[in-house]
Amino acid sequence: MIDFLRGKVVHFETEYVVLDVRDIGYRVFTPNPYAFARSEEPIMMYIHHHVREDAIQLFGFATREEQAMFRKLLDVSGIGPRVALGVLAGGKPEVVAAAIQSENLTFLTKLPGIGKKTAQRMVLDLKDKLGAVDDRWMAATSMQLTMEAAPVASEANAAWAGAKEALGGLGYREAELDKAWNAMKDNLTGSETTDVLMKKALQQLFQG
Repeated sequence: MIDFLRGKVVHFETEYVVLDVRDIGYRVFTPNPYAFARSEEPIMMYIHHHVREDAIQLFGFATREEQAMFRKLLDVSGIGPRVALGVLAGGKPEVVAAAIQSENLTFLTKLPGIGKKTAQRMVLDLKDKLGAVDDRWMAATSMQLTMEAAPVASEANAAWAGAKEALGGLGYREAELDKAWNAMKDNLTGSETTDVLMKKALQQLFQG
């Protein structure tokens, strides 16, 4: 089974990148293709090699932590590779782990593809299978139960400033970016990184 690949990104779409490894192009689905696409140098991607009766797919991650969390999510009843990928697109592994351990269903149900029943299964199936989580992440996710909308907006705005600047460098106009931001900002948790917001904005832009 493939554990990692090292190569150069030669093409990317909203869900995957094509990684050139010694003149062989591997299509690798990843939580945020745009994070890899900006690199002009060879990169390493940690791989989950997923085999089904009707397909063989590669899922790639920037860190071992993402790879490990992806595999744990696949152990949850009702969560397949695409949903697990969406979860990691919506939150860092340590944040997702902290939300599970603190049984923060409010946070979990804001992740892409996760409804209340699935969030409950995540807690039931994974709470005792995750390692120790830094107290700061536990505190951050616990605050989601009581925090006002303003702090969430503040954190999201800070990450969006970096995302907007990067997207502007790709040629998108400010009016287009503001429209995308207005369409997605009310559905944010406040934990999204700049890279995640770039992906969400690009999805909005592609939808028109």
